[in-house]
Amino acid sequence: MSNTTTSALPTFTREIHLAARPNGAPVAGDFALVERELAELAQGQILVRNTWMSVDPYMRGRMDDKVTYIPPFELGAALDGSAIGEVIASRSADIAVGATVSHFAGWREHAIVDAATVIDTDLAAPQHFLGVLGTTGLTAYAALTEVAPVKPGDTVFISAAAGAVGSVAGQIAKALGAKRVIGSAGGAVKTRKLLADFGFDAAIDYRAGDLAGQLATAAPEGIDVYLDSVGGEHLKVAIEALEQHGRVALVGAISGYNGTTTQQTPDLYLAATKEITLRGMLVTSYFPIFAEYITKAATWLADGTLHTTETVYEGLNQAPAALLGVLTGANTGKMLVRLA
Repeated sequence: MSNTTTSALPTFTREIHLAARPNGAPVAGDFALVERELAELAQGQILVRNTWMSVDPYMRGRMDDKVTYIPPFELGAALDGSAIGEVIASRSADIAVGATVSHFAGWREHAIVDAATVIDTDLAAPQHFLGVLGTTGLTAYAALTEVAPVKPGDTVFISAAAGAVGSVAGQIAKALGAKRVIGSAGGAVKTRKLLADFGFDAAIDYRAGDLAGQLATAAPEGIDVYLDSVGGEHLKVAIEALEQHGRVALVGAISGYNGTTTQQTPDLYLAATKEITLRGMLVTSYFPIFAEYITKAATWLADGTLHTTETVYEGLNQAPAALLGVLTGANTGKMLVRLA
């Protein structure tokens, strides 16, 4: 390996493998911590010591043996996902040893990658590039500017509002001129945080029941925009509350990720008669506006318009627990695993 640091380079690393495909909700036994030997770098490759990795709800779908917009995880192989790390060896003409990079080979302590993005750690803390300055933040921004555009004076409803996307989306909605922003979250602690830390105008505790009644109280005149990360009852209730020509960004449907069915079927005929726009989104389709978003978001972070928080698990061995946690709502803000 060329262009290395003066310290000895690792010859082995640890990674999390998919040991079994879940039958319903994932369990700890579906994962395995494995040690393996690191290969020599090929020309153009870099060796990264991962410092942070992301766990996200979409990863649950990749545990099943089915192809959607992204291939499933392979049994007996390392999982992957967004990560941040330090380059400790390089055979790349473009990326030097010591650079901090983002890449997609998470779920391991060291990664050999062919391509990575050098990040500017003077702009923000490295882990922010997995959250508010990463695809999480871009999802929120694109959802409310491109997919279900917020107009000045709108009333906006956001599900999973204390989560990574939702907590950012609520603040972006206000920055875009929303008159009133309402968030749904699970439990009194999270709903208080929506009001105190994330600037929501009203907060609904969906665990308290009567979601429709709570939303009607919070938005007696109805809503104009809904950002959906939950599906099921939330989507049903939102369609009922939407005004004529309302807009919905379909970002996720975590209520059904474990294969459970719901009796809360959205009324699509009602959506039709209200002339509601329901539009799905994949964040990868909005990479062309990533630079635009980072510039705006960095300014919002600096001037206090945008506040972010993280839930952090320590060590690679805790990565499976972090994923199980994000699927059950254990996180506030972005769920991260600190690796070094």
